[in-house]
Amino acid sequence: MSVDDDALAADDAERGEPGAAHRAFWADAVADEIEARDPEEPIVIKGGVSPSGVPHIGHLNEVMRGYFVAEALRDRGREVRQVFTSDDRDPLRGVPRTLATLDWEVVSLGETENPGALGRNLGKPLTNVPDPFGCCDSFGDHQTRLLGKMAEAMDVPIEVVSNTDLYERGEFEGVTRELLEKRDLAREVLSTYQEKVDEEYVPFNPICADCGKITEAVTGVDLDAGTVDYVCADIEAGNRTIEGCGHEGTATLREGKLPWRFEWPAQWKVLGVDFEPFGKDHAEGSWPSGEHVARTVLDFEPPVPMVYEWFTYNGDALSSSKGTVITVDEVLSMLEVEVFRYFFTKPPKRARDFDVRTLDQLVDEFDRFEAIYFDEVGGTDQERAIAERAYPMTVDAVRPERVRLPYTFAAVLGMTDDEDLREAMARRAGHVPDDAPDRAVEDALARVEKARTWAERTDNEYNYRLAEDLPPVEVDEATAAALDALAAEIEGGLDDGEDVQSAIYETARAEGVEVGDLFATGYRLFLDEEQGPRLGPFLASLEREFVVGRLRRES
Repeated sequence: MSVDDDALAADDAERGEPGAAHRAFWADAVADEIEARDPEEPIVIKGGVSPSGVPHIGHLNEVMRGYFVAEALRDRGREVRQVFTSDDRDPLRGVPRTLATLDWEVVSLGETENPGALGRNLGKPLTNVPDPFGCCDSFGDHQTRLLGKMAEAMDVPIEVVSNTDLYERGEFEGVTRELLEKRDLAREVLSTYQEKVDEEYVPFNPICADCGKITEAVTGVDLDAGTVDYVCADIEAGNRTIEGCGHEGTATLREGKLPWRFEWPAQWKVLGVDFEPFGKDHAEGSWPSGEHVARTVLDFEPPVPMVYEWFTYNGDALSSSKGTVITVDEVLSMLEVEVFRYFFTKPPKRARDFDVRTLDQLVDEFDRFEAIYFDEVGGTDQERAIAERAYPMTVDAVRPERVRLPYTFAAVLGMTDDEDLREAMARRAGHVPDDAPDRAVEDALARVEKARTWAERTDNEYNYRLAEDLPPVEVDEATAAALDALAAEIEGGLDDGEDVQSAIYETARAEGVEVGDLFATGYRLFLDEEQGPRLGPFLASLEREFVVGRLRRES
């Protein structure tokens, strides 16, 4: 069974369908195929991107898919090296709409220190383009640092490798020379995948010594000298043409780059890659040519592949160039890192949408996944098997004593900044056991700020603030009687949210008050707003003495 088939079978298993894979967790199926090749150690797992736009959660696929496979192999006693290539010698082909500071503030190009840096340097390698923020050696260096910070935020240990460094240190020189020696064969292979390959095609793109742009027009090759002659000609970049300067010169094999269709297999050979995940765009394009180049031209076996489906963001395609991005930093302001790691444990062959509006559902899924691992709730055999394998890979340590607040309840707690009140409310609601250790309580309450950020970002039903002082609310005699009756019921022990909700209806009817008016009064008393979350569950989550006093208009 191929890796892709295994992943599909894992999807079947996730749905409880026939044909489930013998491995519950997809990463183990990949690890099986890697080990079947009897690789030397360390086993090299690679990902990589061209860092031209804001690194976003789509790029994290390259890191996290590799991470889970690396962990599966480490569990088997294997030494693993996870590398991530920044293809930072790629030419800058366009100006992105947004950029990110090293602190992950996403800004427009006009908000940077040097907004003209990109537009004036189209066609040059990313590492030869000035950093618009002025904080790094180059735009490419700035972007590569962000890629590293992205993995660090997820607590994933990767080695970020700069393509520019590989070229400048000469590590690509041997494979470049091999491709140039076999350029007729390389041309023949690539021509089966790209129509633009003609008899003059040479698999090397020099950097013009005059203007600094990359050119594809090689006019001569001198392997004895290790150089190529070139003309700085125009290059096509999507719907635009980047003009060359016309300079005629000579470049060494370190002063340029391989075209992507050859650079990718060259990376595999130079870095000794055993496994690489990639998106479906490569599966339909550069992967078939890459494995063909590897076997036929460079005479080595390509790595074990795994195709993953892209996921969307709030229903739209992620795009750095269009500014449709959400960064890892933004996600982790709303989710614990272990919850976001869990998102990537899901089978990679299924398209998914990362919808910020429904993050509460993702958190609930994780909490159940965790509870299944600790045998606190039931689950199918498949769910238990996946939790047993994948859960320890999502957390920094397995802690049975951990405490989790339901995410929407945490959002309710976020309506107040009073940390003592938050804890009292959580304990009263039964979400924090009396014997919970201090660290577990602290970690549980840390979810409150994340849920608060989620409520604010989506402006949902939890985006309210608890009125710390009694708002100036005037009530008539009948409404006052209804509020006092409700206070008495809660003081007498009524603490279930649905029961409190029912009691609001009953007291309104008993005192002849319009139900809607009583709800509105309740919202004004507690939130100083005309509306809010479902009032009964909200009041049930608050500290009883506080609720009783506020209903009686005492505090």
